[in-house]
Amino acid sequence: MKYLQKLGKALMLPVAVLPICGILMGIGYALCPATMQGGEVTGIVQQIGYYLVKAGGALIDNMAILFAIGIGVGLADENDGTGGLAALVSWLMITNLLATANVTVIMPSIAENADATLAFDKIANPFIGILAGVIGGVCYNKFKGTKLPDWLSFFSGKRSVAIVAGVVSIIVSVVLLFVWPILFGALVALGEGIAKLDAVGAGLYAFFNRLLIPFGLHHALNNVFWFDTIGLGDLTHFWAGETSADVTWSLGMYMSGFFPCMMFGIPGAALAMVHTAKSNKKKVAIGLLSSAAIAAFVCGVTEPFEFGFMFLAPVLYVIYALLYAIFTVITVLVGFRAGFSFSAGLTDLVFSASLPAAANTWMIIPLGIAAFIVFYVVFRFAIVKFDLKTPGREDDDNTEAEKSVVLSNDNFTEVAKIVLEGVGGKENVTSIDNCITRLRLEIKDYTKVDEKKIKSAGVAGVIRPGKNSVQVIVGTKVQFVADEFKKLCK
Repeated sequence: MKYLQKLGKALMLPVAVLPICGILMGIGYALCPATMQGGEVTGIVQQIGYYLVKAGGALIDNMAILFAIGIGVGLADENDGTGGLAALVSWLMITNLLATANVTVIMPSIAENADATLAFDKIANPFIGILAGVIGGVCYNKFKGTKLPDWLSFFSGKRSVAIVAGVVSIIVSVVLLFVWPILFGALVALGEGIAKLDAVGAGLYAFFNRLLIPFGLHHALNNVFWFDTIGLGDLTHFWAGETSADVTWSLGMYMSGFFPCMMFGIPGAALAMVHTAKSNKKKVAIGLLSSAAIAAFVCGVTEPFEFGFMFLAPVLYVIYALLYAIFTVITVLVGFRAGFSFSAGLTDLVFSASLPAAANTWMIIPLGIAAFIVFYVVFRFAIVKFDLKTPGREDDDNTEAEKSVVLSNDNFTEVAKIVLEGVGGKENVTSIDNCITRLRLEIKDYTKVDEKKIKSAGVAGVIRPGKNSVQVIVGTKVQFVADEFKKLCK
């Protein structure tokens, strides 16, 4: 769980980029419908809209790469950029080795298997990005101090990290060569079974769609329900101007349920997170969650919100997926029908409302209000009841009182030097980190720690949360002390 929380915090770096992309795309689609619906882009207004859509899409479309680099940096000790470079190496290696054109050469039988081919067509997904990020970060932490023979000394230390990450990625690719199509194929089979269950099936699809997003495997289900993988194609038939009379199911049923959840449910859940955030982190939570909520409402870009808590509070993410299932079933039963060509936001709702298969689009108001209230109440209850670590509630072991701590010594180098002596010298330090007010250290031998020595540096206090952990309460100037501490430990 501790590692998942660390992974969740590492994801904050790339996630922070996504909200502005969603807003740009939402405005762009509104100004230039042709970007979404096809047709000629004419006039300065539409050209600006087209430009904004492409600007936002440049990052949204490459979200997996952002995850790879961001996680690589976030997991690396001292957030060293070498971890990000190693993660990029891993991403490029895996996605290239497992590209359809390459795997069909290595294993020609894959070319004859439509499911396997489809699986490798979707290999450049967020799951692989996260996996590459983990490989990059872990390889940095394990091999940053590698010492090689003199004739290979150029590749010692940090320079060896990307090389090791590449080798690890080759091994991982070999495993995925056999495992990935099995996972993907199993999901396609699951989708075929769900499609026979009508409204309940639509709810199950929505549940698994959200649940599989962290792994990028939701693409398998999307291809079953939205496109013509098994003869459905809810999205393609909807935008082709057809109606339910032209197909064997209620057209739009596999898209409609996402609208109340994305447009109203996510803002409700975001508000619950803001209200339950720690007072000293509320502003940060508002900044992240408000922009994520706007992105979801305007154009259905949900990743900034979802990746903001899915690893911090995985139980809450399962609850989130269940709420999608419930509202999808309700939406199908009450007859609300809308479609999307990008995602279930306001922009797509407006554009799809005029299509023949659209029905009772006015019901987005009562459905949306209900979704907002239910998401808010459920999220707030779960967060408080189970003390879930959503944005603004992460464990950083600091209090408001610590923010008012003032160092009695403003010579940060001297403070760091005394603290280092107090924890037994740099040889006894294995990890250096800091939160808003505390210097957080991991040590080898706890018997070498001299708390009196540490306190003589003018700090407010020393906490020993574990046998190999020491936390020094510095106050809001902790970053300056941490920087000096890191210099002394090099």
